[in-house]
Amino acid sequence: MAGFCVFGTGAGWHGYMPLGERLRVLAMWNAVLPVLTWWKGYCPWKMLGLGEDLPVGVYRQWRHWCRFPRYLFDDPAMRGIEQAYADVRTPIVAVNALDDLWAPPASRDAFMQGYRNAPLTRKDLDPRQIGGKVGHMGYFRQAGEPLWERMLGWFSSLPRTTATR
Repeated sequence: MAGFCVFGTGAGWHGYMPLGERLRVLAMWNAVLPVLTWWKGYCPWKMLGLGEDLPVGVYRQWRHWCRFPRYLFDDPAMRGIEQAYADVRTPIVAVNALDDLWAPPASRDAFMQGYRNAPLTRKDLDPRQIGGKVGHMGYFRQAGEPLWERMLGWFSSLPRTTATR
């Protein structure tokens, strides 16, 4: 692999979010989703318009890691994970939209610290650059296609001999 690009990556911790979103997310994690997940037997993301449904184990692990400012890197049960991420030497572009309430640039930066030995390019995307709202999921909608075109150009420019770890 010559390089990789991530869109909307963040630590998931509510402390990086604006206050209103932080309160909504805390209510979701601590009141709404536990009840809905118990009732449905899975995390019903789709029902809430937030993406694909998640198996209970995935939901619980994600919820657990989102309690930490540095996501899984702060989880004492994840011994060795920091070294595994530090071993990555592949170039990375990390793009976060300035209107992404769940993964603002500070959240991205907290998570991407784990890739401390990888050449990292951070891009703060002003949504007006692509003609409107991006938020947390807009990268993967039709309006986000210009971003993919830019990243394909970046991938094309990478040497084929770049380290894969």
